[in-house]
Amino acid sequence: MTESLAPAAPSGGAPQLGRGAVAAVMAALMLGLLLGALDQMIVAAVMRTVADQLNGLTVQAWATTAYLITGVVSTPLYGRLSDIYGRKPLYLASISLFLVGSLLCSAAQSMYELAAFRAVQGLGAGGLMALAFAILADMLPPERRSRYQAWFGAVFGISSVAGPVLGGLFAGMDSFLGVAGWRWAFLVNVPVGLVALVLVVELYRLPHTRTDHRIDYGGAVTLLLGLVPLLVVAEQGGHWGWASSRTLVLATVGVAGLVGFVLVERRMGDEALLPPRLFASPLFTMSNAVNVVVGMGVFGGLSVLPLYLQIVKGLSPTAAGLMLLPQTLGIVAAGRLCGPFVTRTGRYKGLLLLGLAVMTACAFAFTRLSPGTPLWFTALITTVMGLGIGLCFQVMLIAIQASAPAGTMGAASASYTFFRQLGGAAGTAVYLSILFSLAEERIAAVLHRAENTAAFQAALHTPAVTKDPGAQRLLAGLDGRAGIDLNDTSYLDHLDARLAGPVLDGMASAMDTVFTVVGCVMAVGLVLALFLREKTRD
Repeated sequence: MTESLAPAAPSGGAPQLGRGAVAAVMAALMLGLLLGALDQMIVAAVMRTVADQLNGLTVQAWATTAYLITGVVSTPLYGRLSDIYGRKPLYLASISLFLVGSLLCSAAQSMYELAAFRAVQGLGAGGLMALAFAILADMLPPERRSRYQAWFGAVFGISSVAGPVLGGLFAGMDSFLGVAGWRWAFLVNVPVGLVALVLVVELYRLPHTRTDHRIDYGGAVTLLLGLVPLLVVAEQGGHWGWASSRTLVLATVGVAGLVGFVLVERRMGDEALLPPRLFASPLFTMSNAVNVVVGMGVFGGLSVLPLYLQIVKGLSPTAAGLMLLPQTLGIVAAGRLCGPFVTRTGRYKGLLLLGLAVMTACAFAFTRLSPGTPLWFTALITTVMGLGIGLCFQVMLIAIQASAPAGTMGAASASYTFFRQLGGAAGTAVYLSILFSLAEERIAAVLHRAENTAAFQAALHTPAVTKDPGAQRLLAGLDGRAGIDLNDTSYLDHLDARLAGPVLDGMASAMDTVFTVVGCVMAVGLVLALFLREKTRD
């Protein structure tokens, strides 16, 4: 006799399901989470290859920021809409949108197309995690919930290990079944998503009690209207000129959008994406200011590290991804250690300060990276950075929840992801803009110093160089016929070391400047955290 998946009479606010029924629904939820988590890890590993093949390495930030922005804006909307229309149809919609976005990404012909299609993916991703935790809360009472939340943690652990390996595999394939290897980084989502759709349709049987809300569509639109133009300015302002008409027009539109967002949120009250009464608490406001800075440091600053490993050190995408595994282990270890401490003592400010101090020190340590830096040093600093990130992520959520006014715990918890990803989107755009703005002139300067050396001149006249299109593009930039072209760096993988060396030195120099900026930003976060007034237990 099979166990029914229909819930028994509710008790304590949650339907009482047997273990088999819960496991069946959890399988569907975990596949949905796997879609989002695995995709981010795979894309991070394969992005340099994608950008090179689409001739758009210098604008790759948009493939990340577009995904983050639509994800962060859509997340609270999914929660409100699922209260009205039910979790199941919204979860199916989020998976379907993610799959449509994945298929579109696999067909992208330029980095700008890829960014637009990643935005569609982000619209789907916004519901994958938020609705998974909401469904779990609907399905189980609190005393049973924590055990199953650990299953979700296992999904992220698996993704952290499998993502770089799969990404490296796809990046290393010229083609598979007649399709370019990197496109499988997105196509791999299709079978996983289809299985998740079938499981949700067939196994999800929880009843729905409608809760009506006003939906803050105006807040979502004005937030996008504010963020997107400002991120374009951050990414392109240096090329256009900060006083150019395009820069000033977009900046004006962005500021107007943010002002409109504030006005809409005040009008919507507790139904807003960010309920205004949350900010009545100075502790909440300051905690999220630190949260934005942490997001900039983690997502933005570390977007440069895979480029260092793959371009400057010449590692394969798989090897570069595996080099970041110690960071993941550091994040997990720090989270597991600080959680029980905070639970036992109720103290969290000291851990937050420690985490920020560690991240700041590691960001400045990354400024020592060069083509000759041993990999063990990079791995060591990456691991320590992971410990700092783990402390900050865990403790920031605790601080934000502790500062939330009564009756706003759900919205306050959602703000944690909201502000962290906003910081990540801004950091990614700003830091990669700095990197590629500086890299061209730094590379040109190093090349000009090297061009009169005997080794460089000898390399110029080898048959391999005279027949290498990549080398010829580099030399065209050197003699002033064109700028140094960094949109496709694949030629560096086989370029004569005597010519490639100056390019790698110049790129590493630009990256060192970026990490200096990251360190300064993290130091600002550390100073802000000093002013937090820890809310202790009564």
